[in-house]
Amino acid sequence: MHRSDLQPYWNTNVARHPGILRAVPEGCGDALDVGCGDGLLARKLTSRAERVTGIDSSARMVSRARDLAGDQPGLTFVQGDFLAAGLPAGGFDFVCSVSTVHHTDFEAALTRMRELLRPGGTLVVVGLAREATWADWAARIAALPLVRITKVVRRARSGPEGMPTADPCMSYGQVRGAARRLLPGVRYRRHVLRRYSLVWRKPAV
Repeated sequence: MHRSDLQPYWNTNVARHPGILRAVPEGCGDALDVGCGDGLLARKLTSRAERVTGIDSSARMVSRARDLAGDQPGLTFVQGDFLAAGLPAGGFDFVCSVSTVHHTDFEAALTRMRELLRPGGTLVVVGLAREATWADWAARIAALPLVRITKVVRRARSGPEGMPTADPCMSYGQVRGAARRLLPGVRYRRHVLRRYSLVWRKPAV
């Protein structure tokens, strides 16, 4: 697969892909991309994991992901709600999700991802949240010039055509608090391009 196939566009979600790929554990056997969209990140993950599964609730997105992947070995796409889909508990060494958890129940999503991880596995969530404090708004306003310049330079676009969108309901503080309760030891970080990330390693048994 040519590099151009893996980098057809850039946006504030794609900006987080390098960090996600760096978090994939060595010798990763099975990886899961929750809310895979058109499968761009899942296709990238095949360079770090033996088997990659992408799941998305949108039939249109899954169809597009399958078309773009062709017959690439070790890559599977599933259409459905990952909260209810028949994914194997403890079946993945790596689980990731980009701009998806605000479309569903946040605590249910993190709990489900935690259950899908094998002991010692790694979870990475990149999400959106809303500003709720003066500090939140000050951070957003301070970052605006850099965000605008970056988007112009990188020729940012909103994302694959037909990708479902939703406004976040939880604030950054609520996300941080819930994540620390559900994922003890989680690393929370707020990013300039209006995203936060959660990185968590499931304790080994």
